[in-house]
Amino acid sequence: MDSKIFHDMFVLGLPVAEKILRPIVVYAFLVVGLRLAGKRELAQLNPFDLVVLLTLSNAVQNAIIGDDNSVTGGVIGAATLLLINHGVVRYLYSHDRIDRLVEGDSDVLIDEGVVNEARLKKELITLSEFESAAHKQGFRSLDEVERAVLEPGGSICFFGKKPSPEIERHMDLLARLDHISEQLMALRASK
Repeated sequence: MDSKIFHDMFVLGLPVAEKILRPIVVYAFLVVGLRLAGKRELAQLNPFDLVVLLTLSNAVQNAIIGDDNSVTGGVIGAATLLLINHGVVRYLYSHDRIDRLVEGDSDVLIDEGVVNEARLKKELITLSEFESAAHKQGFRSLDEVERAVLEPGGSICFFGKKPSPEIERHMDLLARLDHISEQLMALRASK
């Protein structure tokens, strides 16, 4: 009985070369597939996107491990994924053009306070999702945003208008207080 447990846990059901090649093929497919799916899949997840990513991992599980359910096979598959990812990241770090090809470029979603609805549509980001992302970064509305950029990793960076509405309101109040102070001084001087 003990030898069967040991055998089932640690003896590979497939050749080691196949255990290494399977994760590499699946990794390459997923990189290309996620790149084609757009930046939204990477960070701006709604419940549907999350379900797709979770089921995607389950769908490719058998492609990675094959008919082998041994611990050794799982470790080889996981180690291969980690090593290939490490190698790709290190390679892309020193090759900007290829990195831009793989990850894509930034997209400007708001420029000079104007929302680029065509870019939102291309990236499949609804206006309500976009406003929600702005709220998470401290903006009450998109009217406060001068520029918004969708980064290749899927995050959206918002840049506020200068001066912000709060600062404009504050400056207006200060001007009114100065005007009231001048009127009070004029009244005191006339008495």
